[in-house]
Amino acid sequence: MARIAPLSGFPEWLPQGRIVEQHVLDVLRHTFELHGFAGIETRAVEPLEQLLRKGETSKEVYVLSRLQELDEPGRPEREDKQLGLHFDLTVPFARYVLENAGKLSFPFKRYQIQKVWRGERPQDGRFREFTQADIDVVGSGDLPYHYEVEIPLVMAEAFGALREIGMPPVRILVNNRKVAEGFYRGIGLEDVEGVLRQIDKLDKIGPEKVGALLVDECGADEEQAKACLALAAISGSDASVITEVRALAESHGAVTELLTAGLAELEALVVAAGERAPGVVVADLKIARGLDYYTGSVYETVLVGHEQLGSVCSGGRYDTLASDGKNTYPGVGLSVGVSRLVSRLLSGGLVTATRAVPTAVLVAVSAEETRRDSDAVAAVLRARGIPCEVAPAAAKFGKQIKYADRRGIPFVWFPGEAGHGADGGAPGAEPAGPAGSVKDIRSGDQVDADPATWEPPAEDLRPRVVPAASPVR
Repeated sequence: MARIAPLSGFPEWLPQGRIVEQHVLDVLRHTFELHGFAGIETRAVEPLEQLLRKGETSKEVYVLSRLQELDEPGRPEREDKQLGLHFDLTVPFARYVLENAGKLSFPFKRYQIQKVWRGERPQDGRFREFTQADIDVVGSGDLPYHYEVEIPLVMAEAFGALREIGMPPVRILVNNRKVAEGFYRGIGLEDVEGVLRQIDKLDKIGPEKVGALLVDECGADEEQAKACLALAAISGSDASVITEVRALAESHGAVTELLTAGLAELEALVVAAGERAPGVVVADLKIARGLDYYTGSVYETVLVGHEQLGSVCSGGRYDTLASDGKNTYPGVGLSVGVSRLVSRLLSGGLVTATRAVPTAVLVAVSAEETRRDSDAVAAVLRARGIPCEVAPAAAKFGKQIKYADRRGIPFVWFPGEAGHGADGGAPGAEPAGPAGSVKDIRSGDQVDADPATWEPPAEDLRPRVVPAASPVR
């Protein structure tokens, strides 16, 4: 049989990695629901013309075609019926809001956790198939600014909860597109979207190359380019950032009404974050988010010490993405790249699971003729919420214990008088009582037990996700 080659860009975690991923998803879901976000799921495909509204990603969309249709001669290809796999959850959500506006209550707070597909070159933290977790708040007609403050603070809370398992701290970098646009227009630049796209490249290519691009592609002169780079260099976690931006704008005669409005919003966010999540949210004026539908706050999130991975959570305010021509549904949202985050937690050896299987107890089998007794014990334990499985074969108890040890199962149950089996008994095993006995194979302790009342310690009931450096029992 030919050797199967892995398909790059499509992550498949081993069982322990999957437990880590599930824990991350559970924490995110729990936090979102604590703040009143309702879960939804949208279809995996969208009309291609809808997906291509985000021009920058047009080359990354996986287009679907039905193979049986290719063999039908003379069948015209209908462009309006072409479908593609969604590459994010924002475009499908905008469509969902428009289709269901009459049934939703606004402001509508939703979270969505699904797979997405993107045909880009796989590399560290970048996949072709990956899981995202989004939260958005959408209004009908208008949306108060305070939601632009709430969204990053909800994410800060979720990431804070993940610190308990060994995830590094995060920095949520925030900016406001009104500040950027007001400043650029104030210094005489008209191609605001072009400037934003170039500023968005600062971390990748550096200020010298970005400055050259501003001159060559955005119509800026040398002084305007320097002013744009000076604005992008400003950052901080308190209101002094606002003072610094205002002073720069005044020095260039660029204090516009739009910039003043943006600074007021940015200050409100920084002050609130300083009170509720000190040190987590940082105003960073180089955060641009090159996509052109953002209109207010924009966010990017990095793992401290792992900044080279790029943003693990990003988003912003959008006012016109969801509109049917008569009604507009402005929103603000953030998207967590769950697969990117989990890949770093695993590949970096930052977190681990205490075991790879949910099983807490292996019920031993003394002989195939008495397997039904072992099945009965397992049924009683499962009915009480204790994950267990029955040994695959009636081997010597020593072999059954080794089987449990290989799988990371902490306890072995000997039903009835099983412990009396002289030729198959485990070394050091005590005779079982009438109901049976259970052995902690890590410590060797064995006690008589009744499946109707015995339970493992709370920390052994389910696999736990823990910092990799901590001792795993």
